[in-house]
Amino acid sequence: MSSSDGSPPAAHPFHVQTDGPFGSLTRSDKTMDPGMLIEEAALGAMGRGGGKLGITIPARRFRIAAWCTAGVIALLGGRCVHLQVVEGKTYLALAEGNRAEERVVPAPRGVIADRHGKVLARNVSSFMLTLTAGDLPDEDEGRSRVLDRAADLAGLVRTDIDLLLAEAMAAPDVPLPVKRGIPYEAAMRLAVETSRLPGFALETSLSRAYETGASSLSHVLGYTGRINAKERPDRPDYLITDDIGRSGVERGAELLLRGAPGHTVVEVDALGHELSLVSKTDPVPGANLILSIDADFQAYVEERVEATFRATGTSRASVVAIDPQTGGVRALVSLPSYDSNSFAQGIDRVTYQRLLDDPDQPLFPRAVSGEFPSGSVFKPFVAFAALKEGVISEHTSFLSSGGISVGPWYFPDWKAGGHGVTDVRKALADSVNTFFYIVGGGLDQVTGLGVERITGYARAFGFGQKTGIELPAEADGFLPSKEWKVEAKGEPWYVGDTYHLAIGQGDLLVTPLQMATAIAAIANGGQLVAPRLIEGIDGAAVTPASLPARREPSAPLDADLIRIVREGMRQGVTRGSSRSLLSASMNLAGKTGTAQTPLDKPTHAWWAGFGPYENPTLAVVVLIENGGEGSTVAVPIARDIFDWWALYGD
Repeated sequence: MSSSDGSPPAAHPFHVQTDGPFGSLTRSDKTMDPGMLIEEAALGAMGRGGGKLGITIPARRFRIAAWCTAGVIALLGGRCVHLQVVEGKTYLALAEGNRAEERVVPAPRGVIADRHGKVLARNVSSFMLTLTAGDLPDEDEGRSRVLDRAADLAGLVRTDIDLLLAEAMAAPDVPLPVKRGIPYEAAMRLAVETSRLPGFALETSLSRAYETGASSLSHVLGYTGRINAKERPDRPDYLITDDIGRSGVERGAELLLRGAPGHTVVEVDALGHELSLVSKTDPVPGANLILSIDADFQAYVEERVEATFRATGTSRASVVAIDPQTGGVRALVSLPSYDSNSFAQGIDRVTYQRLLDDPDQPLFPRAVSGEFPSGSVFKPFVAFAALKEGVISEHTSFLSSGGISVGPWYFPDWKAGGHGVTDVRKALADSVNTFFYIVGGGLDQVTGLGVERITGYARAFGFGQKTGIELPAEADGFLPSKEWKVEAKGEPWYVGDTYHLAIGQGDLLVTPLQMATAIAAIANGGQLVAPRLIEGIDGAAVTPASLPARREPSAPLDADLIRIVREGMRQGVTRGSSRSLLSASMNLAGKTGTAQTPLDKPTHAWWAGFGPYENPTLAVVVLIENGGEGSTVAVPIARDIFDWWALYGD
């Protein structure tokens, strides 16, 4: 083909190659796709005045390309229809989930007050730093920089943040407390800094604040802390951010104090900023508790015991004061103690380790969890058992000459030369060991009670078992047996073991609370009442399942025999080992105890008794660990306790 002027035709910039199923169009050495060729050719034609395209494409190949294009369009259109119509609701829900955020509103924990309404545990607003793991930067470098800065601002080591982050990853969208109780000035600085720290935020929350007038109240009240991963499977209704009672009444009455959380649904933007409130369910506050404790009385008892510490160089003690008619605990002192507030705000590692390392164990609630040899304060219960079993009558007497011999063994009395002719009342008043050796283990023609009957009556007075008080970690105490000794020590039970048991020594162990409960049964004429701390519940409906388990009161013990024991304890004050109590402001009855301890340490000083003698309103147990003689160390404390009670008690 030639041009109109007869010159040879110029080479066309495009030519067709037919190798391959559809062919291809090439320009110079570059392969072009059909769509690009058509577009460029059309533009070239328009540039020449709209002349014909200077190429030839077979119609069949053009139709194939058109069908392919139409197929792609159809597929894309179908996918759009599927996404909008078939899966539209799903993606709408996802979109709503991104902008609708459900938040838990914690329930205010119940307030705890003493029997006169003095608030001992309450809720206070405070600032806290939180971590939301899902909002942290994705890249490692940025995340590490944010975590380092947050640890520095919170006064924590990076390891603490990393441990918290590992826990937070289980619920990456839930803000987890990093540090609580942040002072106002520090909170204001954090508010500025956290705006530049994705994943961290400054929030307000409710935390516990405790009355600090008496540190020993910390063992009564306990403290709260965030629930941990090990506890959550047993408490599926708790969130990872929830607090739970850790000790004391806070733990024992957790179901009452907790309440029920509320919920809000808020609309948020892409940055998590709240736009509007969608819905709201208010929380149900926890129940307010009235305790049987008299906080002022508790503070006085603590002060009096600490004075003895200073005078004697001792450092560990328990005092229990209980209403013998109702079981209401008026004072429950374990010393040394700690400050519940340090735990409520999140105790630091150094302080916590210091408490753990303290040899006096300030975290140990010794009045309910400590198990001690009782010494002679156990004798009133052996006397009752001997009277009840007919081993003696109230008129039976034995000669105390300073001790008794059984084969090669000699069992001394505490008084050289003995106490002379002794009946049960004198035996209690003067704490005559010889008398209790005989009624406990027997001698010559007298068949003693034996270990089984002694421990059987001890159980009737509540020993060897929990009292059921509304506190965790209560100890059982220990009542030995023949079988136990064979299994534990590989030797039989000897009569000497029974002699030791009858005077409160050997392997017998009791808690101060058990002793107070048992003494209360003597004070009230023979009724073993369950000690209790919760005296009233206010402000919330309570189901029986919410109440802490408690022991039911026992059937009354023989009142006439209890009367004889009471008379012996009264003589202990009028003429016996507690006679310094004659100067007290009310008539008292009591029993001293000096309990031997392992490893040749000083003896434990005990006193147990009640007053007023005629109509008791208070039963008291005093234990000064390694304090020496009960009559010289424990009795003066008891006198001052009853003097205070005479003035201010009810």
